[in-house]
Amino acid sequence: MTSLRPFTSGLQYGIPFYLQYLAHWPEYFIVAEAPGGELMGYIMGKAEGSVAREEWHGHVTALSVAPEFRRLGLAAKLMEMLEEISERKGGFFVDLFVRVSNQVAVNMYKRLGYSVYRTVIEYYSASNGEPDEDAYDMRKALSRDTEKKSIIPLPHPVRPEDIE
Repeated sequence: MTSLRPFTSGLQYGIPFYLQYLAHWPEYFIVAEAPGGELMGYIMGKAEGSVAREEWHGHVTALSVAPEFRRLGLAAKLMEMLEEISERKGGFFVDLFVRVSNQVAVNMYKRLGYSVYRTVIEYYSASNGEPDEDAYDMRKALSRDTEKKSIIPLPHPVRPEDIE
């Protein structure tokens, strides 16, 4: 198998961060490998939140597919696998954060059944003097959330420090 390095350059995560996820939530770290051993893509996430407040959920931390393997449905399959794990763990929903400007990803997540739950102001730190960027917190209800309460959109944006 090839390394994660081609997928991680330019991203905010270093190898120790990936290893921490792998150690704590190994079932949420899924790698897709081509028959020849090439790394096609990966998804990593975790389970978090409060069961008592019906906020126990799966979280997508990173999803990446190599350019030569895009538009084959691999991202959708990886998301489906993470959702299935979250279902088995009794999650109420799956969530993820995506840059507001990344309309390709936003549209893909919408096609997969996700909706915008809230906007998080200046969630992503900018570099090179650019302004910080907002994120959408997108969610998809799982079967445990029979009334779909977890995906009712918030009427106002929040700041990163307001996120639990």
